[in-house]
Amino acid sequence: MELNPRRVALLVAANTALAPFAIDAYLPAIGVLAENINASIHHTELSISMFLFGFAIGQLCFGPLSDRVGRKPVLLSGLVVFLLASLMITTVDSLTSLLVWRFIQALGGGACVVNSAAIVRDCFSGREAAKVMSTMAMIMMLAPLVAPAVGSILLHIAGWWLIFVFLAAYAGFLLWLLGTRLPETRDTNLPAASPRQVIRNYASVLRHKEGMGYICAVAASFAGLFAFVTASPFLYLDYFSLSPSVYPMVFGVNVLVIALSNRVNIHLLRKRSPQQNLRLGLTIQLIAALGLVIATALNLASLYVVVPLIMLFTGMIGLITPNAISALLDHFGHISATATALLGGIQFSCGAIAGVLVGLFQVEHLWPMVLTMLGAALLGNIGVRKLTRKPAYGDSY
Repeated sequence: MELNPRRVALLVAANTALAPFAIDAYLPAIGVLAENINASIHHTELSISMFLFGFAIGQLCFGPLSDRVGRKPVLLSGLVVFLLASLMITTVDSLTSLLVWRFIQALGGGACVVNSAAIVRDCFSGREAAKVMSTMAMIMMLAPLVAPAVGSILLHIAGWWLIFVFLAAYAGFLLWLLGTRLPETRDTNLPAASPRQVIRNYASVLRHKEGMGYICAVAASFAGLFAFVTASPFLYLDYFSLSPSVYPMVFGVNVLVIALSNRVNIHLLRKRSPQQNLRLGLTIQLIAALGLVIATALNLASLYVVVPLIMLFTGMIGLITPNAISALLDHFGHISATATALLGGIQFSCGAIAGVLVGLFQVEHLWPMVLTMLGAALLGNIGVRKLTRKPAYGDSY
């Protein structure tokens, strides 16, 4: 099968969209799902954290495995697991069974999505690879914008269970598409790292002071983002009493701001270094988090105050993530796949922990969300400023 950049971009983008759909499509239905399994909305929100934990483990375990046995076996097996777990979720009648099947679903999702970047690296390099990666990034931003709206429509048509039938159907479509249109892309002549070497590679990243500073920035900003994502059903559906049909619009503006900040980042990189943009994004994110805490403390946290501050906080992902990853991989070009997998594992684990902090204690207020976002912003700023070198004035990309 002939592979060209456009075809690979479409195939990989379709695969990459699986994770944001699995995370965001059922957000408008969490209140209804909570009633069906006789759980509180806060405890039901923990299923988001459970998915993130499973997704992190799936990336860490199945990324190295695909380097040994090939991309397609791991990718297609992950899709089968995701499909079956999605169907099982439609039958859950308790919080425990929901959490278990969401974890299994995420293991399959992690095995799928971790192969996306590897497939691009297998097929292309240089400018062509950058074009395909850009398409992947665009899909990753568009999918969270579309997913809640799709979930809201499916909830209106039949109920929360139809959302997971849709996810199973999408996984089935990917099984057919990737099974018939994507060849095995891993070069069988390349040596595969042994399990011991994989562990040594992970350890070398963990011991690298500056590299861990950049990982801290990405993980902390992702934790702050998922403190909001986890709290958003309670925040918008309960606290501000918005309808499930309005929820996707209020949620989706954050994705648009992230996309806009990505464009701003590209413009700023003409005269500024990635490290300078990274620190700017982290500073603005901290200011937004402080604004949320102050507004909550002074009882000024209306919808018209909270939504813009959250938009400012989440929007800085576009300045933080690409610059931190670029700076990280400058140090680990020889083991970029390992560094990326470790980054993904830590990133999604921190997002899961933030979700647990928000949902576990069932506090019917904004405090768990805003304090977790503030803590994440503080950790990101401290990590970068303590572990990485200060960019010199006039540094260029």
